[in-house]
Amino acid sequence: MKPVLLTLSLIVATLALANCASDPSTGYAFARLHDDSITSVAVPIFQNQTFDQGVGAELAEAVTKEIQRRTKWVVTSPDHADRVLDATIIKSTQTLLAIDRETGLGQQLAVVITIDFQFSDARTGKVLFARKNFSASDFYVPSFEAQERRAIGRHGAIDRLARDIVAELQAAW
Repeated sequence: MKPVLLTLSLIVATLALANCASDPSTGYAFARLHDDSITSVAVPIFQNQTFDQGVGAELAEAVTKEIQRRTKWVVTSPDHADRVLDATIIKSTQTLLAIDRETGLGQQLAVVITIDFQFSDARTGKVLFARKNFSASDFYVPSFEAQERRAIGRHGAIDRLARDIVAELQAAW
């Protein structure tokens, strides 16, 4: 009975390894998630084309923290970095998701933040990749019971956008 289990285990392990991809962006792989040639990244304050004050600085800070948390890259100034992440907030909107049947007031709203960003080589200025109309959203409940402010939805959208941007940076390899 034991030789059968051993043989079955070897077959399963072989099939599992055979299904691994050599490219981490196409499935499971034993390859690294990061480009080893990159050791440092600059994240300047993002440009803001909206009336939503401070969102550029808040998003740049959230992306910086996410890079430090999920990668081995050091965040530094553009003069000392291997790569630079530049972004422009092009839209910050609020969308009504649900209306209270009794009062007719907004019961749930979403904050949607849309950006354009590019990741470039700090020395040559060559754009390695760019994304247009990249967005994330989060909701908040301004109803009388919850009394949440728009800042809660904005903060959630910024955190989600920061996670998605860093995931895009990692997926580029």
